[in-house]
Amino acid sequence: MKIPPYLNRDPQEVGPQYLEDLATGYWFSEVLFTAVETGIFTLLDSGGKNIDEIAEALNLSRRGVERFLHALCALGLVIRDGSLYFNTKISRKYLVKGKEDYLGDSILWRKYLHSYWQDLKKCLRMGGRVNFAPAQEEPERLRERIRKYIRAMDCVAKTKVEEIIPLFESCFVKGEILDVGAGSGAITAGFLERYPLTRAVLMDLPEVLDYTRELMRERGFGERVAYCPANILEAWPVGKERFNLVILSNIVHAYAEKEIQFVLERASETLKPEGFLLIHDFFIEHYPEKAALFDLNMFINTYNGKVFSEKWVREELHRQSLYVTELIPLGTDTALMIAAKDKRNLENLCLDAKSRLVARIKALGFRKVCPVPVETIHVPDWADVRCRFGCEQYGKPHCPPNSPSPQKTRKLLKDYTQALLLEGEPPTRNFQYRVLQAEKEAFQAGYYKAFAYWAGPCSLCVSCPPEGKCRRTREARPSMEGAGIDVFETIKRAGLSLRTLKDRDDFIKYFALLLLE
Repeated sequence: MKIPPYLNRDPQEVGPQYLEDLATGYWFSEVLFTAVETGIFTLLDSGGKNIDEIAEALNLSRRGVERFLHALCALGLVIRDGSLYFNTKISRKYLVKGKEDYLGDSILWRKYLHSYWQDLKKCLRMGGRVNFAPAQEEPERLRERIRKYIRAMDCVAKTKVEEIIPLFESCFVKGEILDVGAGSGAITAGFLERYPLTRAVLMDLPEVLDYTRELMRERGFGERVAYCPANILEAWPVGKERFNLVILSNIVHAYAEKEIQFVLERASETLKPEGFLLIHDFFIEHYPEKAALFDLNMFINTYNGKVFSEKWVREELHRQSLYVTELIPLGTDTALMIAAKDKRNLENLCLDAKSRLVARIKALGFRKVCPVPVETIHVPDWADVRCRFGCEQYGKPHCPPNSPSPQKTRKLLKDYTQALLLEGEPPTRNFQYRVLQAEKEAFQAGYYKAFAYWAGPCSLCVSCPPEGKCRRTREARPSMEGAGIDVFETIKRAGLSLRTLKDRDDFIKYFALLLLE
């Protein structure tokens, strides 16, 4: 799917076009909702069809279908070959009903939530949710609403579990799992499938477990699963220090601080000394745009749910005397934290060292931390000329000609294969101090060759000494451009954006380069 280039840039850079796309965002979602509802992707799964065949099969007008297909092609969901239309790869995998990875239920649940978002202004005025289900909701209607919700969450969870399971490959083979607020039980199902010697207890409200039980039977796990009807905000009817793995998936964001404190206390109590507590959720630090909107969704659709920061959750886990991993980002909009009573247990997890380092560095205050291969770094022969002819700092202790030449930089890069691009913003001194902290984090993580290039002339001191000798050689670093690196081309190759400034008050970005190895 082609994404307009301005959608991958900062709002401050694109101005009116960004606002226009925010205002018309529902155009995209309504096309997707309608396509899923009509079943057009399921229809095309049997092979290519022309406009007349599609219109007849879906009982739609030919004129409307022609224009609708044009929109689906533009969005990358359908492709045209002559007079025939086919599913693209993403539609074939996720939007054909009946296939294992079908996400249609999740997508249509988003359409159901859309009506609640119409009350946003009322919620802002009242300070919380205004649209509530009837106190005496018709049982069949309640069951149908729960069924749709669980199917939607099941679609989402199945895409996450494939990333979660491998983290436990070397340290979790058998034992008992407690899935708190289990919903569809999809996360637990992944563990049960991967580890045949495990059993599970699914704890949730009775009306939810009625449907969860059906799903687990469909998956063939009926005999290995027990069900515990309970309100997780009340006493947990399960034994203490009983479970090897306790799962809190999409639970933390559903409640307020005191309620989550209670849940974390109970989870810690049920954990065996050698066990793991798995928290899977939205976090403010990971995918901040989606996290902020999801937090607003909780404001509109729950009593007191909210998205918490990784820092807050970490502090609460420490209060329970638990050791915690860094935030582990998934390839989607959610992330993980894994806690244990014994710090040595966490060391047995299969966590990628670079992913953990990226999480720690991002927590220092960088807007983005982007892993890049060293081949991405472009070092021409002209970059340092811009320093010599155009910068009043030329000749300072760590600026050209006192910084590495392009030739030296190219030679140095041959000793590295991995690097991180760090995106931040003014003030310069604060940014440069954060870069030094990032380099220190990398060194302590085992990257003993870690070395940073920051942005702009050194600003650690107010001014350089008159005699020209640096006071802080241990901390000063060369700038990317001063070492001959073409910052614009390097950023472009990494898939990020950077542009020249037209006005003094334009939004400013800083980039630093952290070599690893």
